[in-house]
Amino acid sequence: MAERDEALLTRVRALEQAIGEIGSTLDEATTCRELASFLIRHLAGASVTVDLLAEPAAGTVLPGDAAPGPAGGGASRFTAGAVVAGEAGGAVMGGAEPGGPAEPEGSVPGPEGSVPGSVGPGAAGQSLSVPLAVDDEEPLGAVTVSRTGPGAFSADEVALLRHVARLAARHLGHARRLAATEDTALHLQRALVAEPGRPHPNLEIAGGYLPAGERTLVGGDWFETVRLHFGRTLLVVGDVMGHGLAAAVDMNAYRAALREVAATDLPPHRVLRHLDSVVAEDEGRRPATCLLVRVDPARGSATFASAGHLPPAVFAADGSARLVDLPVGPPLGTGVGGYEPTTCPLTPAETLLIFTDGLVERRGEDIDVSLARLASLRLPAGSGPREVVDEVLRGLGAHGAEDDVAVLAARVHARPTS
Repeated sequence: MAERDEALLTRVRALEQAIGEIGSTLDEATTCRELASFLIRHLAGASVTVDLLAEPAAGTVLPGDAAPGPAGGGASRFTAGAVVAGEAGGAVMGGAEPGGPAEPEGSVPGPEGSVPGSVGPGAAGQSLSVPLAVDDEEPLGAVTVSRTGPGAFSADEVALLRHVARLAARHLGHARRLAATEDTALHLQRALVAEPGRPHPNLEIAGGYLPAGERTLVGGDWFETVRLHFGRTLLVVGDVMGHGLAAAVDMNAYRAALREVAATDLPPHRVLRHLDSVVAEDEGRRPATCLLVRVDPARGSATFASAGHLPPAVFAADGSARLVDLPVGPPLGTGVGGYEPTTCPLTPAETLLIFTDGLVERRGEDIDVSLARLASLRLPAGSGPREVVDEVLRGLGAHGAEDDVAVLAARVHARPTS
């Protein structure tokens, strides 16, 4: 009895360790490797193969059923083999992408003839394969352990394997549900922050959007272009306060309202004034900053109006940058108004850049310092809109920014000379 009690206590301790070691991240490959590593350390002399199905569905065939294993079609395989004697607790692990699994030298793959959940003879010993599944949920794959030599798996080892397989399956399920949610959100973001409308042919533009981090949800940054009369184009960049789906919904509402108001061909400051009054009537709408630029290629000028937004930058032909000094009114949605226009020359040799604050702002840094860093950039001479967008994003490290980033660059086409 004492020996059995000790065995149960050992198993409980192993289960406690499994809870702390398996599923430390929401990455599928990491979870599979954690599972394999745990089993290597707790099943003496065993090698481990984890077969993970890419898209499990009802009726999924697992390794060992009367069909090819998942590694041959839409699956990833993660293997681990016990290391040489004297290095207890170590493991050799590796992984492969779907369609071409590669197993590290010395690893022992799960036998194709083994039945999930049962013990059977391997090529030179015993093997055991169990599904990666929780209760009645569809399996996500299978984990197979093999041991050379005559020793069979004990009841405690079988119970431990089944438990940690269920534990890993639970974490893998959470990871996949989160990944599906994020994928839906990012598709929504792409739909909302779509390519801007087509400007007049006399204006060349390029835009860019970067979400804040790999696991970001949708946000409130956007950019837009609106065709006006007489060859003019209205450029827009805006940022709804906050993040997430609510900010994205408000952003889309701002964007739709702005298109409608801009179609009246009002000056930029009056467009902001009208938009501010409309939004202020809706108490549930979040405030937003916005910058409008009406580009008039025929006159070689740009008229600006800002609602709480950061100033734009203009890159000269030699690649140097300057910030445009603008009067800044309150954000949209306050109902205060007070927007003023500013008109500046814009030549075909210059590229205008408008952007949201995520491009320049850094935590704990004064905004003037952030803007000065942008103004100090020196781009290759003659850079056009696409080059300006790419170089600025790279030069300011925007791919690692803590906030969403939206940028729009524009350059007037030079008029042909006769």
